[in-house]
Amino acid sequence: MSHAPRIPDTSSLSSEAVTPADARDGISRRLLGGLVGGGALTAVAGPAAAASGATETSTAASVTTTSGATEEKPFRARAGAGHGRRPNLLVILGDDLGWADLSSYGAPHIKTPNLDRLAREGVRFTDAYSGSATCSPTRFSLYTGRYPGRTKGGLAEPVGDKSQGLDPNHPTLASLLKAADYSTALIGKWHCGWLPDYSPTKSGWDEFFGNFGGVLEYFSKLGQLGDYDLYEGDATYKDLRYYTTVLTERAVEYVSRDHDKPWLLNLNFTTPHWPWLAEDDAETAAEIAAKIRAASNQGQVLSALLHNDGGSVKKYAEMVESLDAAVGEVLAALRRSGQEENTLVLFASDNGGERFSYNWPLSGNKSQLLEGGIRVPTIVRWPARIDAHQVSHEPNFSPDWTATFLELAGARPHPAYPLDGTSLAGYLLRGEEPPERELFWRVRANRALRRGNWKYYQDATGKDHLYNLAQDSREQADLAPDRPELLAELKASWEKTAAELLPYPAAG
Repeated sequence: MSHAPRIPDTSSLSSEAVTPADARDGISRRLLGGLVGGGALTAVAGPAAAASGATETSTAASVTTTSGATEEKPFRARAGAGHGRRPNLLVILGDDLGWADLSSYGAPHIKTPNLDRLAREGVRFTDAYSGSATCSPTRFSLYTGRYPGRTKGGLAEPVGDKSQGLDPNHPTLASLLKAADYSTALIGKWHCGWLPDYSPTKSGWDEFFGNFGGVLEYFSKLGQLGDYDLYEGDATYKDLRYYTTVLTERAVEYVSRDHDKPWLLNLNFTTPHWPWLAEDDAETAAEIAAKIRAASNQGQVLSALLHNDGGSVKKYAEMVESLDAAVGEVLAALRRSGQEENTLVLFASDNGGERFSYNWPLSGNKSQLLEGGIRVPTIVRWPARIDAHQVSHEPNFSPDWTATFLELAGARPHPAYPLDGTSLAGYLLRGEEPPERELFWRVRANRALRRGNWKYYQDATGKDHLYNLAQDSREQADLAPDRPELLAELKASWEKTAAELLPYPAAG
């Protein structure tokens, strides 16, 4: 049986960011050496874990370091935490980051000291999911708080041309918060449509700095349509440095401002999405850029960006570590600004991992509704209201956080666009029982629904499966023949929800 990984103790480090170079040098040997040694990932499971119905990948109620100090405790709302000022909201997304790609989630070869510290300072969720299995639909679900299939643009998996996008008339997290007197900004990957019809600034964000498409070459900023894709607002912005560095600088500048009202910042990194490039790979990047410029159609552009002839597990680890360092810089700036205490930070991924990702013990990857395609690392920190050193096994997915943020900000959903997410504010702040509901996913090739520990899954051939995630997070023991009545019940529930959604356009 797999257990929840322990979080390396870096509490003696400075509150400033830890860089990848630091992690690979003395820090990696001194603090993280035990992580990859024999027994370092062994956790001590307590009765609370069994009572919570945690999956076998997350059965630890607390985890113990080699020194014997307990790092994580089962989540419990802080007494008296239900009232206070409205928080700033810093929502950070990695791109195609797998469930176990952080050292705090079990990666033995990737060192993420800044995100590990974030987890220690808040709550690490073991059973958190993206709203879909690819980039755009998840972003639709997070921005709207609704299933992607409720909007025409959300049917694209992912958005791939200028005819598709998020309708500017649809209320969003940003527009609803803006109406509640929040400042709003989006830095990084939008991937919900291109100009002239679609843009963050048309959908409620006061400021936008980033790329419209789903992928770009990290130095030249050439994107999936073959053209330059770095913008400030609706105007191109020239900067040929490594993209993660550029986004980090912008985010640091934003959180360092003297804000006169609470704010929302969606910080959407493209790291570690392909092409597989780290900051010292300018030469390889130039080769990819040359292929894009020489391309005669979009297929050739995407072929160059896919970078199927490059990358490695080592290169991928470098990219994840650079993401970790970037997050560390932003969090350090937030601390220096004096806003850390009342800023809720959510870190997650937009979907499961891909080619070089470490997803063990989950099966499947990006684009699939198996656990490896949708279960994602998710961390929440809010020092003013939520205690540190906690772990939660409560299932949740992207639209839940939209509903949560709106409640915390005192904003209301638009009555004509009811949310599909359920607010977790009562669970996080008032000690209420977690909401009982089903988590639903639909993509063209798969379907899935989770109720408690049970998961209904239909594969690309149309075959139905039934898994007990508490006993089999790897989804290998198909219990459909043994529990036909339960399978039929979950399938009928899935079909009832699916009937409310827009149909996919005919392929062709």
